[in-house]
Amino acid sequence: MTQGFSFGVDTFGDVTLGPDGVEPQAKVLREVVEQAVLADQVGLDAFGVGEHHRADFAISAPEVVLAAIAARTSRILLGSAVTVLSTDDPVRVFQRFSTLNAISSGRAEVIVGRGSFTESFPLFGYDMSNYEALFEEKLNLFAELLKGTPVTWAGKLRAPLSNQMVYPPIENGTLRTWVAVGGSPESVVRAAHYGLPLILAIIGGSAQRFTGYSQLYRQMLERFNKPTLPIGVHSPGHIAATDEQAKEELWPHYAGLMNRIGAERGWSPISRSHFEREAGPDGALYVGSPETVAMKIVTTMKLLGLSRFELKYANGTMPHDKLMTSLELYGTKVAPMVRERLDD
Repeated sequence: MTQGFSFGVDTFGDVTLGPDGVEPQAKVLREVVEQAVLADQVGLDAFGVGEHHRADFAISAPEVVLAAIAARTSRILLGSAVTVLSTDDPVRVFQRFSTLNAISSGRAEVIVGRGSFTESFPLFGYDMSNYEALFEEKLNLFAELLKGTPVTWAGKLRAPLSNQMVYPPIENGTLRTWVAVGGSPESVVRAAHYGLPLILAIIGGSAQRFTGYSQLYRQMLERFNKPTLPIGVHSPGHIAATDEQAKEELWPHYAGLMNRIGAERGWSPISRSHFEREAGPDGALYVGSPETVAMKIVTTMKLLGLSRFELKYANGTMPHDKLMTSLELYGTKVAPMVRERLDD
């Protein structure tokens, strides 16, 4: 049952607290590389860095960070979480990741999505009124690029291509690509239409709410005559020696992050009781001891039929040393326990 199941971790390069206060983004980026090296050493399967353009997240150029990580690691997959394809050029995205794939000996993967933040639209001169159309058109072109053959393509929002080869080509096979979905049935259908694996971003509420999406995805794959493809989940969490320690370490940083974003979007401040619900068996936070987190992952994996679980291990300003401990426990304790329980 666990064949093909993988364990990943994601970070946006959350700006952390250090001994002298908030760390500069440059230091955070260096720490992300160290975190990835540890993730590789403890046997995790994938490391994802997400693209943002904000003061509270340091990673705006995922491929550059991943290239630095590639030079320090030997086996872990290196991906984006996510690449905001709507406000990028599909050809350049393909070239950057095909280059990463070459220098890492085939370890690159790209997770494309629309993103939950919109700062990249004004930053790169895109009109928010084209939010849906931009992603649909650019994913259509990116799917053509994945074929590895000369591309002839035309759309409405980008210049056409005529029998254009894009370099460097993928050395072996194709570029590993996922589509990230936050809760839109149309996005699930779109991923199935293009025959691309699916990542469900579950950042609030019960995983049970997403069973319909996993079922819809499999139904659409069959309808579009596509092979069975992996489904993964991206969810936040934190691991420490005990449940209480993990929650006490995470709470102030998680609350600060959520309330900062909430203030921008008109949400009410989150309460400790809300946090406790999300940290419970039916919530989206995978926080606790290795045993608690492992059992919750097992439940989610069985419920949705997952091939990958990606823990967003960085959530707010939690210090670097606590993130390193969480990563170590995830790789050395949680992952083996999940595999053992699924093999029973």
